[in-house]
Amino acid sequence: MTKLEELSALMVNEINDFKNGLEKLEQINTQLKDTKIKMDLKEYRIMTESHQQKMASHLYKMERIEDRIDSKLKEAKIYPNWVVVVFIVSLLFGVVSVSYILLK
Repeated sequence: MTKLEELSALMVNEINDFKNGLEKLEQINTQLKDTKIKMDLKEYRIMTESHQQKMASHLYKMERIEDRIDSKLKEAKIYPNWVVVVFIVSLLFGVVSVSYILLK
């Protein structure tokens, strides 16, 4: 009988421990349901604002570079003026000399 009493006492202790554990889990569960998680977004806002400022400055620099390239392309010429004048003069000289040779 003593074994049976020991086993029953041990079982009662285990059941009480299990009951206490369950009560603690229920308390934790209610606390988790009641708690609301709040996020602090200040750091992320600061990071995004600084990133936006950097992107705006890069965009401004790119637009300035594009404007400079456009102005350079508008001013660009394939041949300088003096080369065109020399070509026309030599062409006229060639035509005159060929016509002189043919007329003689």
